[in-house]
Amino acid sequence: MAKVREKLYVTVPSLFRCPISMDVMRSPVSLCTGVTYDRSSIQRWLESGHDTCPATMQVLPSKDFIPNLTLHRLIRLWLISAAGEPSSPSESRISAASDRIRALLAGIQTDAEDFAASLSELAEFSRFSADNRRVLVSFPGFDSAIARALAGSRSRIEALENVIAVLDLVLRENGNSDSGAGERIRRSILDTREDCLGAIAFAIENGSAKLKVASVRVLEFLAGEFQSKRWIAETRGLLSQLVKLLNDGTEELNGAVLSLLASVSVTQSAKAELVRLEIIKAVSKTLQSAACSGSMADKCLRVLAVVATCADGRAAMGGDLSCAAAVVERLAKAGKAATEDAVAVLWSLCCLCGNEKVRDEVAKRNGVAVVLLVMQRGCEDHVRSMCVDLIKVLRKNGLPLALGLSYDTKTTHIKPC
Repeated sequence: MAKVREKLYVTVPSLFRCPISMDVMRSPVSLCTGVTYDRSSIQRWLESGHDTCPATMQVLPSKDFIPNLTLHRLIRLWLISAAGEPSSPSESRISAASDRIRALLAGIQTDAEDFAASLSELAEFSRFSADNRRVLVSFPGFDSAIARALAGSRSRIEALENVIAVLDLVLRENGNSDSGAGERIRRSILDTREDCLGAIAFAIENGSAKLKVASVRVLEFLAGEFQSKRWIAETRGLLSQLVKLLNDGTEELNGAVLSLLASVSVTQSAKAELVRLEIIKAVSKTLQSAACSGSMADKCLRVLAVVATCADGRAAMGGDLSCAAAVVERLAKAGKAATEDAVAVLWSLCCLCGNEKVRDEVAKRNGVAVVLLVMQRGCEDHVRSMCVDLIKVLRKNGLPLALGLSYDTKTTHIKPC
């Protein structure tokens, strides 16, 4: 009776359930969206006139599907294990899928001839579907194996193409899952950070545009806490390469670079190095471009707000009046977070530094009216306090303050350094 009760309460892995029927899949097939369903369930869905993926609701450019043989074999293995049946010769062949993944992970941890072939096959497996990536990230030993492969791929651009592609695909979808797989991968890579971060820096310097984007995204994931941010910022030549990318990169690449720079610039030395590399000039140029989208402008403002907490950064921005003008222009259209960043930049230059030339430029750009508009839209108390300070220093000829803004402020979130 106890064994019967145990079988009745077997927990089915969510990966093995069809998203439509919620039953264990008998014949798993993957749509072009990467989501896997049981063949009979998705056929009924499509034959009933739907042209979307049930899980994502994306319109399907193609209604074709491909058998997910690896997942099918894993489900069979699980069913055999759950039923407690003895293995037969055919069942042994079914277990080859799991054995193959194990062999690939072993292959990417050596310098043997099959290193490149194993990496290539592993990358192809991860590209096939989202379900394959979930299998991979939860497979025992994947975190340590992929970290060793990354460390061993330094200066080998073809190998880096594959290993970083696997990391990018896996971490974007499963990096923050409750399973803790992402954190295990982060720890494994940072445990060998000198080789791993050096390999990623090499990929950014020498790889294709696609590899550069994937590499930057992987770095941003690794930058989970202060120490890892510092390690990344201190990687030899990395900040220099990232700033160079802003001058000739695509919008996708520039956006990824700006997000990473804002994340890892946590020390005064990192901020000072960015200023030395003329980050202000690069970001200001992007911000002033007519092709700069709203999301890109928000990322530019975030970087400027970070660098504005550094004395060198404030001095560099103060010497480039076009930067302050661009910030005022974007302030009127920015979202909540970007508004705070833009106000912080202007406050740092006009109030903290007391730069008269910047004050005149901001006032000439109708800065008082823009700041008042920000306050009318509603903002956090500390942002409102900075706005009050700005209006005080920007008003001319003793113009009375509007909106009853006659109190003193105690803005402390940005400190001189």
